[in-house]
Amino acid sequence: MLAYTYVEQGQFALLDKPKPVLRDPRDAIVRVTLASICTSDLHIKHGSVPRAVPGVTVGHEMVGVVEQVGEAVHHVKPGDRVTINVETFCGQCFFCQNGYVNNCTDPEGGWALGCRIDGGQAEYVRVPYADQGLNVIPEGVSDRQALFVGDVLATGYWAARISEIRPEDTVLIIGAGPTGICTLLCALLRHPRRVIVCERDPARQRFVQEHYPEVLTVSPAHALEFVRGNSAHGGADVVLEVGGTEASFRLAWECARPNALVTIVALYDRPQVLPLPEMYGKNLTFKTGGVDGCDCSTLLQLIAAGELDTTPLITHIFPLAEIDAAYALFEGKRDNVMKVAITIS
Repeated sequence: MLAYTYVEQGQFALLDKPKPVLRDPRDAIVRVTLASICTSDLHIKHGSVPRAVPGVTVGHEMVGVVEQVGEAVHHVKPGDRVTINVETFCGQCFFCQNGYVNNCTDPEGGWALGCRIDGGQAEYVRVPYADQGLNVIPEGVSDRQALFVGDVLATGYWAARISEIRPEDTVLIIGAGPTGICTLLCALLRHPRRVIVCERDPARQRFVQEHYPEVLTVSPAHALEFVRGNSAHGGADVVLEVGGTEASFRLAWECARPNALVTIVALYDRPQVLPLPEMYGKNLTFKTGGVDGCDCSTLLQLIAAGELDTTPLITHIFPLAEIDAAYALFEGKRDNVMKVAITIS
């Protein structure tokens, strides 16, 4: 089968690999029908994910059709259309039982697909712990509608959930890339008083204005003054940092009011500095970490009900045979790209 592979730092290649097989009674084999490229894939390519294994098939955001299941799999069956969770989790350990599935203690737990074990920018993928990692797509929901459920939309939902957003809050979201937009969509589900999106790219600002006219937008250069002017208590009540840069990290705590909550959603290329002397007295609460992707079933229900729609994020579509060109466009941020979908079968 064709599989896009992490060859070495700086190099991916479309290779011919053996089709995966069941290795455990809890595994499933899924025929991938649609996948996408994620910024995390670029982090792997450039060596920013040390745990990524050279030779691994990349890709962790995909949907498909179940082809084969192990004898211990009970929640899905061959022929089911499914979303595939970015995380592998056993469902039994302390962390899984408490909803912290990103920290599953299984050796293949956490972000494994497309990082430590073969992922889904390929014709087929093996999914460990399939009863936890696969969710059946409701009738009437298309592959495109469901594509981001297992990763970027799950991230946005997790971020909004842990940010404890209340109806009276002013919420600031820094970054209007795909993860930022998914975070925005999930924050809006909680009906805060006001949502502000800070984004430096004029095209992405226009994307927000066109699709979500109730949301205020501002550039980083004017963010601090703008947020203070549009907040009741001298800053945002909740800040979600999805930008992933040194400047956006600093802006997050600067724009927060005293005693606010700051959620770090972004994945950074390098360590960030928390200047505690400058922050003294703001009494901020920070929440950080990787997505606990255990809300996929809820997300599918919201999509089926018409309450979530991420299809505008799909700005470009390429077949698997042209995935090199798709990566070049995505990495180069050309043609106002947001997300690239890869058709596979």
